[in-house]
Amino acid sequence: MATSLGSNTYNRQHWEDADFPILCQTCLGENPYIRMTKEKYGKECKICARPFTVFRWCPGTRMRFKKTEVCQTCSKMKNVCQTCLLDLEYGLPIQVRDTGLSVKDEVPRSDVNKEYYTQNMEREIANSDGTRPVGQLGKAPSSSDMLLKLARTTPYYKRNRPHICSFWVKGECKRGEECPYRHEKPTDPEDPLADQNIKDRYYGINDPVADKLLKRASTMPRLDPPEDKSISTLYIGGLGDTVTDGELKSHFYQFGEIRTITIVQRQQCAFIQFATRQAAEMAAEKSFNKLIINGRRLTVKWGRSQAARGKDGGKEGVSEMGTRLDPIPGLPGALPPPPALDEEAPANYFNLDPSSSPAIMNIGLPPPPGINPPPPGYGPPMFHPMAPPVPPPMTMRPPGTIHYPSQDPQRMGAHSAHGSRHTE
Repeated sequence: MATSLGSNTYNRQHWEDADFPILCQTCLGENPYIRMTKEKYGKECKICARPFTVFRWCPGTRMRFKKTEVCQTCSKMKNVCQTCLLDLEYGLPIQVRDTGLSVKDEVPRSDVNKEYYTQNMEREIANSDGTRPVGQLGKAPSSSDMLLKLARTTPYYKRNRPHICSFWVKGECKRGEECPYRHEKPTDPEDPLADQNIKDRYYGINDPVADKLLKRASTMPRLDPPEDKSISTLYIGGLGDTVTDGELKSHFYQFGEIRTITIVQRQQCAFIQFATRQAAEMAAEKSFNKLIINGRRLTVKWGRSQAARGKDGGKEGVSEMGTRLDPIPGLPGALPPPPALDEEAPANYFNLDPSSSPAIMNIGLPPPPGINPPPPGYGPPMFHPMAPPVPPPMTMRPPGTIHYPSQDPQRMGAHSAHGSRHTE
């Protein structure tokens, strides 16, 4: 009896009184000017059952109010958020994190053992510098390939949406757009994700979200090296405006000698060429689906050979930039072939008589009917015989398919004008 009284007295003296909660970026919200309400010893922790300071806030517009669910001691033991209980480093459930790091959970379940374990962890937390987790998690490896592939690098604010309106599901909600709850179809009760327990998530057992992520990790694609052994270039996509060539070099130099780093800022990508194929294969294996620089997950692919690039660029209808040009409606598919010239055309193609009109002087054809030649001495100076020929005017071209309305003499009114002239 005395032991139980002493334990309760110790826990009562060490109830948590904090000034700010331990939260992930998603639960905190995107508003930097957030307001919180603080209630000292407001509720019991759902893990250790000790009263702690409860914080309540709204993470954004049209979002539901959120509050802390566990105390800071339980949060620091597992390095998780006090609200969503997801890992603060990777944004993953505890079961996935422990599986990736091969950590075995040793938190006791009974009340007496739980109090004793919590007291020891509080002393360890007080003696630590606060930069690394405590307990079994602090002794685990720093990272894992599976965790780097599954880690979430950007906040998922969709998780803060309001709950579904139960009155709308029954067809009785009369608030309309003013209703603070979601008017959506609820999740199927048979769906495993609909049955989630906060204690199971903390202890890393029977977590449906963790099972879904572990299945995804087992079916993730791999980056196979190309058959062409001359390719030693990697394509890095999704750089954004923050990733520089120095940061890329600081990550990839560990795999081997780098020949060149080319950044295409317009397309937010880079090409890294290694000196050897072995270094490129090692860099692709260690960086595929797990390369994170400045909080951005970058895409890693193999570059293409020069022969493959030339084959893709030589396709019909593909411009220099690689985009196919659509034909303009109303225009012919190809220009008509030029009229064939006989063998004597080069000899008498030019008319060097300065008294002829410019058109006749250039093409060597008789003037059209109705056009009198200009008087002698009129017109431009005589052209050199080797000067390039001037294309004939539209009226002098051979008859062919009419593509534009301006080429049809009937639509231009020429026939009616000549007809009226003859009637006069």
